Amino acid sequence: MSDSETEREEAVFREAHQAALEALADVAPEPGVAKPDPILSATGVRRAFGGLVAVDVEHLEVQRGTITALIGPNGAGKTTLFNLLTGFDRPSRGTWEFDGRSAKRLRSYQMAQAGMVRTFQLTKALTRMTVLDNMLIAAPDQLGERLWAGLIHGMWRGQEVGNRAKALRLLERFNLADKCHDYAGELSGGQRKLLEMARALMLEPKMVMLDEPMAGVNPALKQSLLEHIKELREEGMTVLFVEHDMDMIHEIADWVVVMAAGQVITEGTPDQISSDPRVIDAYLGAHHDGAAH
Repeated sequence: MSDSETEREEAVFREAHQAALEALADVAPEPGVAKPDPILSATGVRRAFGGLVAVDVEHLEVQRGTITALIGPNGAGKTTLFNLLTGFDRPSRGTWEFDGRSAKRLRSYQMAQAGMVRTFQLTKALTRMTVLDNMLIAAPDQLGERLWAGLIHGMWRGQEVGNRAKALRLLERFNLADKCHDYAGELSGGQRKLLEMARALMLEPKMVMLDEPMAGVNPALKQSLLEHIKELREEGMTVLFVEHDMDMIHEIADWVVVMAAGQVITEGTPDQISSDPRVIDAYLGAHHDGAAH
């Protein structure tokens, strides 16, 4: 990439980031606070496993076009909330909307069709399929999968060629093009994270949900993943991600939602969250300073 191209790319990053910050400029750092243009809104979402309440979120909104981090100590309910919002689990009660449409009864594949896709803390690459085939199975509305159309080669051949070209472009973008004919099981942990993100983009989503995208990734690939996440915002997508690394959160997040014991205890910018005593108590235990004396 030439110096001028790099400068243009950096300028686009800055503009996208500035737009996200401006959208959140007047939002108060309070749990459940309303956003100017939420793409996702959840109210009264509760999930109990017997007598254990894993998630009990009174209200949560995610601003469109931003990168929002979801943080909290282990067992806070972050992944369970992800599973509920993306249709992989069903709540005990509650309602939520995605892009202006009720999503309460939508299954995971229907959420993906509506424009919300997710990755997993433990990657879900199909290890005995090639990297390219992993990409192709994510392509939407494939005519060749329909019984009547699958028998007529001419009806789906053009679409298949287009899907392959799109998949290869994405693999090139995520530095996986030279791995396209390798089995996904041969990739490193970090490369599988990249593959999941690339596969998600085959659907051209409106929102990407990333569950601990840096878990198990070596330092050499972390910066690459960070840049790819920033690119999602640049391209107009909304990102909600679970993470523990506060340095990473300060680098890329526009807004932070903090969970503890299944509830949203506060929200705010990374700087506001870092100094919030509720966050310190959630991670270190209430009255931890007093206990040390």
